[in-house]
Parts: sequence; C-alpha cells; structure tokens
Amino acid sequence: MSSLSTHVLDAVRGTPAAGVEVTLFDWGGDELASGLTDADGRITGLGSELSIGDYRLRFATGAYFAAQGVDAFYPEVSIAFTVAEERHHHVPLLLSPFAFSTYRGS
Repeated sequence: MSSLSTHVLDAVRGTPAAGVEVTLFDWGGDELASGLTDADGRITGLGSELSIGDYRLRFATGAYFAAQGVDAFYPEVSIAFTVAEERHHHVPLLLSPFAFSTYRGS
C-alpha cells in the first residue's frame, strides 16, 4: 500500500496556506479522505493505504481566498494522479488567486 501527503504554499503571500480543505477521491468519484492543511500548509496522512490506481485531490482554493477577502479565478483545483507503485506519494500545490502549479514531490 502507498501513502499520500500534500503541501500547499500561497505564492502571493510567500507563506504556507493554512486551512485549505483537501479531499481525496478514487477514480470512480468516491470520497476516500479529507482534511485541512495545518499551520505549515501540510496534510501528512491523507489516504494512508492507497492501492495501485488513479486518484484525484480536490483543493478548496476559492474558500481559502474568500476567507482572506481575496478574489480568485479558481473555485477549486483538482489534481489527478496515478499510484503506479507502492511508495510514499507527495503532491504539492503552489497557489495564487489566478494561477497554480504542481509536481510529483518526494
């Protein structure tokens, strides 16, 4: 089984994005886990027992920016990814109100 973590950074403020709701779904759309990023913008134990397959993370970015009084273009960011081997998977998100970037972390 594989484990999963995420880290959200606010590129505009240059700080971790605390309090972002993150939800993990399997490819069929069933919710597997959810949580809020901590003060360091991290969730370390999201979906701790993932099998080989395709998944999707949904980040509630619109709510995060609305709580700060910031207009944003994306109400959510969804990242689809594949677990192809048993290992730890880390999916970081670099976020701003009008852009985002992600990569396969370690």
